[in-house]
Amino acid sequence: MFVRLPSYKSLKSKPPPNYIAGVGRGATGFTTRSDIGPGIYSIAALGVHKDDEDDEDDLRENFDEFEGYHDMGLFNSAEYDDKDLEADAVWESVDEYMASRRKDRKEKRAKLEMDKYLIASNPIINQQFLHLKRDLKNMTPEQWDSIPEVGNYSRRNKRKRFKSFVPVPDTLLERARQERALLASLDPKSLAAGGTETPATDLTAVGKGRGTLLSLTLDQFSVRNFTSIDTEAYLAGLNSTKILSDADISDIKKARLLMKSLTQSRPEYPRGWISAARLEEVAGDIKAARRLIQRGYHKCPKNEDVWLEACRLARPDEAKALIAKGVKANPNSVKLWLQAAKLEHEQQNQIRVLMKALQRVPTSVRLWKAIVELANEEDARILLQRAVECCPLHVELWLALARLEISYEQAKKVLNKAREKLPKEPSIWITAAKLEEAANGNTESVGKVIDRGIRSLQGEGVEIDRDVWMKEAEVAERAGLIVTCQTIIKNTIGVGVEEEDRKRTWVADAEECKKRGSIETARAIYAHALTVFLTKKSIWLKAAQLEKSHGTRESLEALLRKAVTNQPQAEVLWLMLAKEKWVAGDVPAARAILQDAYAAIPDSEEIWLAAFKLEFESHEPERARMLLAKARERGGTGRVWMKSVIVERELGNTSEERRLLEEGLKLFPSFFKLWLMLGQMEDRLGHAANAKGAYESGLVHCPKCPTLWLSLANIVERMKGLSEARAVLTMARKKNPQDPQLWLASIRAESRHGNRKEADRLMAKALQQWPSSGILWAACIEMVPRPQRKRRSADALNRTNKDAHVIAAVAKLFWHERKLDAARDWFNQAVTLAPDIGDFWAWYYKFELRHGTDDSRNDVLKRCITAEPKHGAWYFTVISLPI
Repeated sequence: MFVRLPSYKSLKSKPPPNYIAGVGRGATGFTTRSDIGPGIYSIAALGVHKDDEDDEDDLRENFDEFEGYHDMGLFNSAEYDDKDLEADAVWESVDEYMASRRKDRKEKRAKLEMDKYLIASNPIINQQFLHLKRDLKNMTPEQWDSIPEVGNYSRRNKRKRFKSFVPVPDTLLERARQERALLASLDPKSLAAGGTETPATDLTAVGKGRGTLLSLTLDQFSVRNFTSIDTEAYLAGLNSTKILSDADISDIKKARLLMKSLTQSRPEYPRGWISAARLEEVAGDIKAARRLIQRGYHKCPKNEDVWLEACRLARPDEAKALIAKGVKANPNSVKLWLQAAKLEHEQQNQIRVLMKALQRVPTSVRLWKAIVELANEEDARILLQRAVECCPLHVELWLALARLEISYEQAKKVLNKAREKLPKEPSIWITAAKLEEAANGNTESVGKVIDRGIRSLQGEGVEIDRDVWMKEAEVAERAGLIVTCQTIIKNTIGVGVEEEDRKRTWVADAEECKKRGSIETARAIYAHALTVFLTKKSIWLKAAQLEKSHGTRESLEALLRKAVTNQPQAEVLWLMLAKEKWVAGDVPAARAILQDAYAAIPDSEEIWLAAFKLEFESHEPERARMLLAKARERGGTGRVWMKSVIVERELGNTSEERRLLEEGLKLFPSFFKLWLMLGQMEDRLGHAANAKGAYESGLVHCPKCPTLWLSLANIVERMKGLSEARAVLTMARKKNPQDPQLWLASIRAESRHGNRKEADRLMAKALQQWPSSGILWAACIEMVPRPQRKRRSADALNRTNKDAHVIAAVAKLFWHERKLDAARDWFNQAVTLAPDIGDFWAWYYKFELRHGTDDSRNDVLKRCITAEPKHGAWYFTVISLPI
């Protein structure tokens, strides 16, 4: 069966009117929104005639954007329920998601196309030079310096291509003719002939003459002939010349507009004129600044600041006349009168100006002070007498007049008048007390004046500020008026202080005064505190330390005598007093003091040991041995046995030394120093095995003692080598995990035997475990190669918070680099931070021996003796124990 297909022309032809496809086959036709788009159904498609306007309006009213026409369509009778709403929401979210995906893809594609266009087709300047900017990081400083300076290549200063010619006006020609007539010279022939013509002038000769005259004038003012030129001021002026950039010029132009608007809108506002003038001064146009400030003082003649600014900007020869105008316009301005006096160069003229000012403003304290400073002593006293009459409420004038009075009686009268005028001023009473001490020498009246002054001020309702009075006491001390200082402290130190806070507050006040250098004030505070807290040992010690640092030996002994009398149970005060006598060379007096101390405190072991030390170091070994024997009989501790062994060792009595050690170890087996001394004795006698056994026995009783472990490792290393010593030190680190000295001993043992890698490994592990250990960082600085020591020193200072061991290591580093001043400073810091470590003093003294003077060496030695160092490296401690 063959079916005839429609031709191409029939497919492209229009269908007949009212044709609906498929009707012949029984199909039902309908139209969806996808067929007609988002618009409203056409009236023709619905079978409605256009001329029926009423039906068309009804159709528009029945149309809904979502549902279409209410009475038409396939689903016009269906209901829109919640499921339909949920479905529509889902489809809407899907549409939004797809739209967002398309949006991101579209934006990314547009950005790629734009970047491709900018980089490949039309790149900007920044992208063109981007690879060159990256190469700048590889440039050396020499290459940077070789870059030439940027010059001015603009066409701003080039000649214009075309010149414009303007006709000369007649006025200019007439002026030229008149000038030519004046410069012309008379011709005798012309005069004789009765002629009136003006001869021609040689303008070339006139030009040469003017050039010669100008050169002569410049030669007179040349630098070579001007011998009094100030070269430093000239160079300073050149250095102060400011070259403005384009941005600065733009800012100045904007500021000028603002200042112009301000001065025009508010011409009576003085700060506007001042700001405008200063702006021109900054811009470098001093003439414009003078013009603006001139307009300013014409607009604001009653403002003194405008006149002062005009005087500052004026030329030196015009300043006096200008300030005179200002004074005339403002006769009561103190600032203008002072400026007028300042402009005078002779002292007598300055006094004359100030006298005129005081005639106009007699109540100005500033004018009176200025004229008194210029006058001599006699004239100043007369002026101050007039000043206190005009300004009776200003205390400084009264006090100055009292100081200038010749006699004590006149000064006292002045202060009495001042007290009547100013009954609430405490400085008058303090000045009266100073007067009693300085002029009259009556120290008893000082206390009465201060006491009466405080009562009078309190009666007037004045609150006594203890801080202010303490400052006045320090001022009196600096003036040498010690009694006044002590009296002020005595009467005011307890004002406003709670009873339970007195001790803490007074000690803090004394320490602050000590830091400021007010020693007498601190001494007065301690003296008053000791009258209240007579039995407080801490205050006695603070006062004794103050006297030891800043007082005399007699004052310290007197204070300690008073201290042991009021506090006989404080053994430290007895020991300090005995030591002062001993240092002074009075051994019998020191011995007597210790006997008195023993009578006051019979069971004090410290006093027994101090008496032993006195006798032993005074080369009285028998007395020392006898004292120690009595101390052992009374049941002394291990320290007494240790001192006894030291005496026998110094005397060379080895058998007695061994006996005392054996007896002491039976009584005090846990006292590690006895085991240490036994091992040292055996090692000294050449019995290394016995010394090793003594150290091992000591570690049985004292396994936590690092000094015994170090001594054992030292002797084992000498006997059996590094491997055995390494095993001992490893065991020591396990027994004492919190002691960095054992790690340091292991590191040094490996270094001594050339095992550099193992030493570095141990150092890294030790620093990981103790990152803030000063002794480890100091050793680390010495171990690293020299080029790395500076960087390692900086790390050590940051990690250890400037430990004394690290500071000493840095000082030695500066010494090796021949930076002597820096090395001296760092050695000084080390001994200041840790004065008890003898190693620092030894290095410091060795440095001064090589690079210092006799004074510096003696100073270091004296400070070391005063500090009495007792600690140091462990091997020094092992060799010699302190007595």
